[in-house]
Amino acid sequence: MTGKTYSPRRQSWVAGAALFAAIMMITVGFFQALEGIAAIIANEFYVPTRNYIYVIDVTAWGWIHLVLGVAVGVAGWGVMVAQLWARIVGIAAAVLSAVANFFFIPYYPFWAMLIIALDIFIIWTLCVYGKREAREAGMRES
Repeated sequence: MTGKTYSPRRQSWVAGAALFAAIMMITVGFFQALEGIAAIIANEFYVPTRNYIYVIDVTAWGWIHLVLGVAVGVAGWGVMVAQLWARIVGIAAAVLSAVANFFFIPYYPFWAMLIIALDIFIIWTLCVYGKREAREAGMRES
């Protein structure tokens, strides 16, 4: 540590952004898990809007979204308690979630694009939020 300190304003902004990202991760994970459960239970619920080059069975998409939803939600909880593993898992899960939702666009376009936008925000926040900021913002660090 170089001894550099940040202003209280920046510390509160970083802590607020990290907390917001953690809550968004939990929310996105919950909604993505529900999306996956809907695709698993009711296979005909999602119908492609037009011919699309990437066609995968809706039940397979359901399982993908369910697993990614749980991973993003658990990582969100970990980010909330300032765990390093959660930031790493959160970035990886958000990237996979964005890619999966890109391929899910023909089935549910608006929802998929909304989740992609939230995933991009989560990735950005977790990349700029580091151990030093967590410590200086007073969040629990281990």
